[in-house]
Amino acid sequence: MRKTSKEPVESGNELKEAIELLEKEKNISKDSLLEAIQNSLLSACKNNYGTSDNVEVYIDRDSCRYRVIQKKIVVEELPSKVRADEKPLYISLADAKMIDPHYEVDDVVPVEIKSREFGRIATGIAKNVILQKIREEERKVIYNDYFEKEHNLVTGIVQRLNVNGNGISISLGKCDTVLPESEQVKGEVFHPTDYIKLYVVEVKDTPKGPRIAVSRTHPDLVRCLFEQEVSEVKDGTVEIKAIAREAGSRTKMAVYSNDENVDPVGACVGVNYARVSAVVDELHGEKIDIIKWDNDPALLIENALSPAKVILVLADEEDKEAIVIVPDYQLSLAIGKEGQNVRLAAKLTGYKIDIKSETQAREEGLFEEYGIDYQAGDVGNNAEEQSGEEEA
Repeated sequence: MRKTSKEPVESGNELKEAIELLEKEKNISKDSLLEAIQNSLLSACKNNYGTSDNVEVYIDRDSCRYRVIQKKIVVEELPSKVRADEKPLYISLADAKMIDPHYEVDDVVPVEIKSREFGRIATGIAKNVILQKIREEERKVIYNDYFEKEHNLVTGIVQRLNVNGNGISISLGKCDTVLPESEQVKGEVFHPTDYIKLYVVEVKDTPKGPRIAVSRTHPDLVRCLFEQEVSEVKDGTVEIKAIAREAGSRTKMAVYSNDENVDPVGACVGVNYARVSAVVDELHGEKIDIIKWDNDPALLIENALSPAKVILVLADEEDKEAIVIVPDYQLSLAIGKEGQNVRLAAKLTGYKIDIKSETQAREEGLFEEYGIDYQAGDVGNNAEEQSGEEEA
């Protein structure tokens, strides 16, 4: 028995040009496209001949020339009764000898199939297989691109407002997303063609393509904006340890320096407030308090309540609770408008904070209870004075 294992290669400058164009425009690998073509030819063979079990497709990767070969077993005569899907598996000895007189029964004869011989339906199936593969690879490329941007910033262009009544349609370039109402900052107004910076919360792969969840309210939007503006944050010299945010109104951010020669607050504020102002502008005027991180919870809480001055912080690390005593004239500043200052300080530090004025503390005997000798006036008289923390 004689078997042949020729791997002929044929035809296709146009195919090569088409593949190179798709590879360039859609960033789909050449190997994936060639695999799609191979699968499409096998599908066409199965539809046209009833089987593709004995079909092999040979494609030259460099030239993109291909040939489709049907390997048939030589039999004395084709059976009179044979299933349609079995007929392509065999060739009569007489027909085999017309190809090569040396063939004998049980030899394997490679018979070339011309794709032009495929019927209209088979050709349509082959085309659909290729298109489906291209769509799948395109979705995969887009997903991988944006998965790398998860938990980072992207810039988009506003397309339409009030999609389905509650979202903004945004083009991210290769795909679109919707900024839902729940992730929009109250008071921010955008118009079609406006550029908008967004925080990528999550990237999911779905049958309809990547689903990119974005936000303008997420605290890490502020973190990413500072990474863009402050080189010391980007290179890790300055760390952003914690952020508490009420989007559209105020953010508190605690920073720490890994270099004793670098002031973390000053680095984030910048010369003439340039760096923090750039972030504030992007957030449409949202106020940002930048305070110094401290591993001592009492000092951290004191810093977090800036710009208010503090007499004493009594922190319970186990229960994550703290009593803070402030001068009478600083009480409203420490609490903030509608409780915002103390609320953000609590989020930033992770402590439940109970603020008491000096008078309240004396009435409750807190100074005596903790053995503290405090005289009124030990803290400065200027309620607006700041002690190194910066407010923008």
